[in-house]
Amino acid sequence: MTQRPQQFFIRTRLLPITLGTLTVLLMPSSFALAQNQPAENTEAPAKDSPSIKKEASKDAAQQVIITGGRGSDMDQRRQASAAKLIFGREELDRNGDSSLGEVLKRLPGISIGGRPGRGGEVRMRGMGAGYTQILINGERAPRGFNIESLSPDQVERIEVIRGTVAENSTQAIAGTVNIIMREGYQQKENQLKFSDSFQDGLHSPNISTTIPGKIGKMSYTLTATLANNASGTSSASSKYELDQNGKVLMQEDGSNNSHSRSQHFNFSPRLAWKFDNGDTLTLQSFMMHNKMRDTGDASLSQVFGNRLPQYATANWQTDSSFTMGRAFGNWIKKLDGGGRLDMKFGANSFYFESDTPRTEFNTLGAVSQTLFDRLSTRERGANLSGKYSISVGEGHLLAAGLEAEWSRRTQTRLALVNGQPDIFNEAGDDALQASSRRLAAFIQDEWDINKQWALNLGLRWEGIRVHSAATLSNAAVENSSSVFSPIVHAVWKIPGKERDQVRMSATHSYRAPPLANLIATPALSNNNSATSADRYGNPNLKPEQALGLEVSYEHFLAEGGILSANLFNREIKQLMRRETTLQNTPLGPRWVSMPVNIGKASTRGIELEAKFRLNQMMADAPAIDVRANYSWMWSNVDGIPGPNNRIDSQAKHSANFGLDYRIPKTGLTFGGSVNWTPGYLLQSSPEQLAKIGMKRQFDVYGLYKISDALQLRIAANNLWARDSESSTSLTDLRRGISYLDNSISPPDTVWSARLEMKF
Repeated sequence: MTQRPQQFFIRTRLLPITLGTLTVLLMPSSFALAQNQPAENTEAPAKDSPSIKKEASKDAAQQVIITGGRGSDMDQRRQASAAKLIFGREELDRNGDSSLGEVLKRLPGISIGGRPGRGGEVRMRGMGAGYTQILINGERAPRGFNIESLSPDQVERIEVIRGTVAENSTQAIAGTVNIIMREGYQQKENQLKFSDSFQDGLHSPNISTTIPGKIGKMSYTLTATLANNASGTSSASSKYELDQNGKVLMQEDGSNNSHSRSQHFNFSPRLAWKFDNGDTLTLQSFMMHNKMRDTGDASLSQVFGNRLPQYATANWQTDSSFTMGRAFGNWIKKLDGGGRLDMKFGANSFYFESDTPRTEFNTLGAVSQTLFDRLSTRERGANLSGKYSISVGEGHLLAAGLEAEWSRRTQTRLALVNGQPDIFNEAGDDALQASSRRLAAFIQDEWDINKQWALNLGLRWEGIRVHSAATLSNAAVENSSSVFSPIVHAVWKIPGKERDQVRMSATHSYRAPPLANLIATPALSNNNSATSADRYGNPNLKPEQALGLEVSYEHFLAEGGILSANLFNREIKQLMRRETTLQNTPLGPRWVSMPVNIGKASTRGIELEAKFRLNQMMADAPAIDVRANYSWMWSNVDGIPGPNNRIDSQAKHSANFGLDYRIPKTGLTFGGSVNWTPGYLLQSSPEQLAKIGMKRQFDVYGLYKISDALQLRIAANNLWARDSESSTSLTDLRRGISYLDNSISPPDTVWSARLEMKF
């Protein structure tokens, strides 16, 4: 007798820390954060921060003096004419993280996709799939770039920009994360850091160094990281087919186990010159090489049904390598009359190749099928931009600029089935040639109207053209689009409350179709099903466009803390989403997933943030730093039945809570943080429903400062490790059959030790 699988559901509830954060935001503003920061946290003001410079020229008594540490971050945030959260070396060094993704997941409004502790896509406001723009030194990150490849040691600061600004690309519906690479040090010490992490008995040693210096008029910073990473993953899945009465027609259970080992090298040199006439030239490079071997095995067994599974067992091995280089230059020239010319230029290149032989066996242990996939991708690109800015009065700065960006990709693929090319690859290697061109122009006006009001007005135009063609499958693509984006930001400093201000903005942004979603060449699924479909592109996709409205209240505490609340809304048109259908293909009836523009959507939310020192509001409390942020988000997509018709990947809530305590006169610091995203349901189409399980990560660390030049850091990530769960169901209305796929992956806790030296 068969039983219908239990239907899944989720009850979401707010954590106690959420109520604590709300309470903090309603407390009196009589407490402040005061802590002397070590020398390595000292920062200089951003060189391209016109809002800071014009404030200084307007009134000497109000001149912004960046003194370092947390205060420096807050001063820059407070003076910015558009909403910008800034996190410097203090935040980057706090937990001793080995990857930038681990730092980002604790920042307000940001979450990381994928399993806890394993990295993944960066999401602002819960929106994945390209809604969040990633910049490196203000320039768009090249395709193929993975934020997990960056070590925090290579980064000077992180800027989280909630709305669009005219001088940056407006491909940022959710927002922008701008990663500023290491700048010149004020101190002279070299740094050397050794670390090793342990996960399920596997070691991942890491060594990094930062060497600052000066030769004549040239200052330099050399940062390098060498790592050997090891990890293992496993998962179990169950697939069901049910008739319209809920009777199980087929049940198939599977498992996957894999082990990966990679060698990773990063090198980031920075050279800077300051000339006698005030001109500056900066050259920044980023080079990375990664080599990885991944081995794995899988099994499939049919618990119920009369259709044999595609295989009983399988094993594979993937050998891959990835090499990327990026060179960036910035020349700033001061002109007569108070003008300034800011020229940026750069080039990038990456090369990726992988070989994957796979062998599948039947229930008797005999080989049933062999598969081989070889992929090689090479891309080159260049960018050039110029910005002219000039002060036209006290606190009034005008800027205008032009940008151009080019890239060209060549991709070859060889797919063999039992030693013969598959039906899409019959003549051998299939080569794909793709090129893209992006042009942009903008004008921006930053104006401090008076002591209470400041405006940032902008208008930006961007045009993108994509062309591609495959030599064998004739998958030619021509896609062109252009977008005008008007932008308005306003800041109101509340009279009589010098530390309180209100921000308001109305912005236009867009999301261009990813190249992979335009190219029609299919990516075939090894085990094709309704919940594991072949993926096709759609050359006729149009970009999504969004109108954004935001208002926020910020209260800056006397010596560096902040309390803030932000409300946002996005109205999106031409929403892109994948639809899965059963189609007749050259390989027979197969499930196919294809992106389409489906209509309109909206998303809105509330973001709360608090940073303070506990003993500033309770006299007898210890000097504990408190960090908390909470986001509540909701959305709906037109044309899809509710109540779970949400934007892809967007949970209803996310929260972070962290504490840090430096024990006086001991050199010991302890801290920890909790990162929480509840599970949720997503109705991605009238026929398809997904369940994404709760993510909860608890990290702790201890730091012992042995001397001014030596300290030891021990950390544990994902201590409250819990299974990662997800489910997908799809109903074929024509046939009256439902498909359900449940998967579960066990958790991992990562322990690490890190020795940091200065010399």
